[in-house]
Amino acid sequence: MHFCWVKVGLTVSNGSKNRLKELAGIFSISVGGFSVMDNHLHVLVRLDPATAELWTDEDVVRRWGRLFPPRGVGRKALPVTEDWVKQQLQKPEWVTQTRERLQSLSWLMKCLKEPLSRLANREEQARGAFFEGRFKSIAILDDEALLATCAYIDLNPVAAGLAQVPEASSHTSIKTRVEHLMVEGNIKETEAAMTGPAQPKREDIEASHWLCPVEDRRCHGLPREGMVEGLTLGHYLQLVVFTGRLLRDGKATISAEVELIFVRLQSSGTVWQERMTRLSGGRLLGRFFSASREKLRAAAERMGVRHLVNLQAYTAS
Repeated sequence: MHFCWVKVGLTVSNGSKNRLKELAGIFSISVGGFSVMDNHLHVLVRLDPATAELWTDEDVVRRWGRLFPPRGVGRKALPVTEDWVKQQLQKPEWVTQTRERLQSLSWLMKCLKEPLSRLANREEQARGAFFEGRFKSIAILDDEALLATCAYIDLNPVAAGLAQVPEASSHTSIKTRVEHLMVEGNIKETEAAMTGPAQPKREDIEASHWLCPVEDRRCHGLPREGMVEGLTLGHYLQLVVFTGRLLRDGKATISAEVELIFVRLQSSGTVWQERMTRLSGGRLLGRFFSASREKLRAAAERMGVRHLVNLQAYTAS
């Protein structure tokens, strides 16, 4: 699992969402979730270095050209021509370095933040740093931590009192998924996905979306890697709706569909509520996030260290 939770302070709502979508189509990094708030941005990403290694050298050059096109007089962007591509292909060391950059989280955040900073400074006629800091990243180690992170990100506007229900919140991945579902499916299918039974499971619903699919269906022959095997988009939407009610009202009825999710995770509604409440009310201290001590120990062993500090809001079981 190569998911990472990223938080950065101060941002611009519409520009952030559009820029994220653009960058997801250029980098070998998938976006699993996002929430753009007034003064910070949460992003859930999966690092896919193996994908970048499959690109041809020309693929690398053309992707970089979309990010940093050649410049002419007055720094004006010029078209990416065949001659420019051929010139760059004559620089094997540059191509190798560029391939590495296109799979780097640091470069993704650089390419996300810099244009937004310039845009905001132009609008406010200001200079200097726009973002508070670089960014904070947390490695996600297991499925329960992954779902908790994704739900927490999607519920940020609800927790802040900016939206009553998750699917109505602006500038979030859950709203983007629901809008896509309504386009690719229909209103009845969307309502069923939100209330049960947990649908849709049709393979084409998420295949054409720019966000990373919720359900990992590679075992069924689909090429795109999703987040959790056996968890449909409908399952996830119901889990977020249930969690939103927990955070808003302090209690919620667990449907049979949501209960199955907890059984699959070897967890329970009580444990889930406690963890989401702690996560929503605490600071994000720690560089790793796992709901399992075993996964935390395994990650420490792979890294050659004695132990890793888990996210403070959670206690691994």
